[in-house]
Amino acid sequence: MANTAHAHAADAGGETRRDFLLHSTVAVGAIGTAMMVWPLIDSMNPAADTLSLSTTEFSVDGISAGQGITVVWRGKPVFVRHRTAAEIESAETVDMGDLPDPQGDADRVQNPEFLILVGVCTHLGCIPLGTKSTEPRGDFGGWFCPCHGSHYDTSGRIRRGPAPTNLAVPPYEFVSDTTVRVG
Repeated sequence: MANTAHAHAADAGGETRRDFLLHSTVAVGAIGTAMMVWPLIDSMNPAADTLSLSTTEFSVDGISAGQGITVVWRGKPVFVRHRTAAEIESAETVDMGDLPDPQGDADRVQNPEFLILVGVCTHLGCIPLGTKSTEPRGDFGGWFCPCHGSHYDTSGRIRRGPAPTNLAVPPYEFVSDTTVRVG
């Protein structure tokens, strides 16, 4: 008789207790699997200390024309130079045919007075000299990498030496007239 009642419920299209237990077990198993896998997936996200280094803000207010500073972004030096009118003119009047990696000065700056570059030589990753006024700036008035003799101009473009490309321009924006955010 119990057999006919069970058969009658299955024939009527309703769920049986067995169906309910099956669906519940599958749901609990899926939730349990997700809870086990989530820490693994979350561990692939960058750490908080890494995220805090992803942007750097600094002020260019105290930098006089002809001077430069170095700030750190993502563990790399970033050169910031307040260029003089002569340095800007020198960078803008270069014949593109003379450049191993042709790139116009206007493509490398947002504000012509301030040049912002990643301070890592594109040859072997050295740090070029020229940010401080007492350091050699090479034959073109920009930066000089003494390790292998790369010379960069006042726009950070390679002019002589083994470096294959110009100094990189990081992603940056002027948040205000005097504040810059890199990253």
